[in-house]
Amino acid sequence: MKVTINDVAKHAGVSIKTVSRVTNKEPSVRQVTIDKVTAAINELNYQPNVAARNLASTSAYVIGFIYDNSNAYYVIDMQNGILSSCKDKGFELLINPCDSRCENICEQLTSMVKQARLAGLVLTPPLSEDPKILAALDAISANYVRIVAGEENDGNETLTVLVNDKVGAISITQHLIELGHRHIGFISGDEDHESTKARFNGFKDALSEHKMTLNEDWVIQGQYSFESGVRCANSLLALENKPTAIVACNDEIAAGALFAARLAGLDIPKDLSIVGFEDSPFSRQTWPKLTTVHQPNIEIAKVATDLLIEKHRKVLTQSTKIFTPSPVIRDSTYSPT
Repeated sequence: MKVTINDVAKHAGVSIKTVSRVTNKEPSVRQVTIDKVTAAINELNYQPNVAARNLASTSAYVIGFIYDNSNAYYVIDMQNGILSSCKDKGFELLINPCDSRCENICEQLTSMVKQARLAGLVLTPPLSEDPKILAALDAISANYVRIVAGEENDGNETLTVLVNDKVGAISITQHLIELGHRHIGFISGDEDHESTKARFNGFKDALSEHKMTLNEDWVIQGQYSFESGVRCANSLLALENKPTAIVACNDEIAAGALFAARLAGLDIPKDLSIVGFEDSPFSRQTWPKLTTVHQPNIEIAKVATDLLIEKHRKVLTQSTKIFTPSPVIRDSTYSPT
């Protein structure tokens, strides 16, 4: 016979509501009560029905992760971080990829929030940066947290986790300059991502700080993909006046650039230094391994979800968290001859 919540309550000598509060990991439950209920759950091998709990309860226990990103490593890191927070706090995770350029994307998201009865949404770029999407979610009073590139809160009162990509780009560009590079190219990511703008601004600021002139011929518009890195690197390498180093907007682009350079017969890093951004597995799967900027995506996602659940439970103590990426020096950079 299946063990029910009634059985657990009777075995632990507490009310059904108390068992529910413990399984839902609600705050302010005394530790002695948690221990008593947990022992009863383990002894009876009780398995809570999460779907039924979400339907029956006056509160929701499902967090939605909505994304439009072709980088599988980024998505997996986000998923793992969100899932870690959900497990800690007794919530389930609903994952939904989407096309942010779809004409009815706002209707899709608001309909999903209502039908799935979500406790909140974790939004990543470019969804987290789209004013129309945010306005549509605000219109239905949806609970959400934004993960965005930025140095400070832009005045939006919603939950926000900021990633200071500009500082990360400054530091990695300075690394190249300190090695002696004065001819540095830049391969951009997708234009509609704020991270692209922030990383390019950081690149420009580093050049300016060292009184170096930006060469527009060495700035190539790309996308966040390996193929784009190959194409853009080929464009830079075809120039008569070539850069001696390349800053790529992420590791996937950098890996593509490194591939193109090696096919062209260049020695990396002696003939050309290449750096990436994010410290994804791409940076460790190339040869040589990429110098990059570490972005703790799993931790970022976990913190964002923690904030979201705290707001849902009305125990929120802060609405903004800032992460600052830092350089990771590996084998793809070298002092020019």
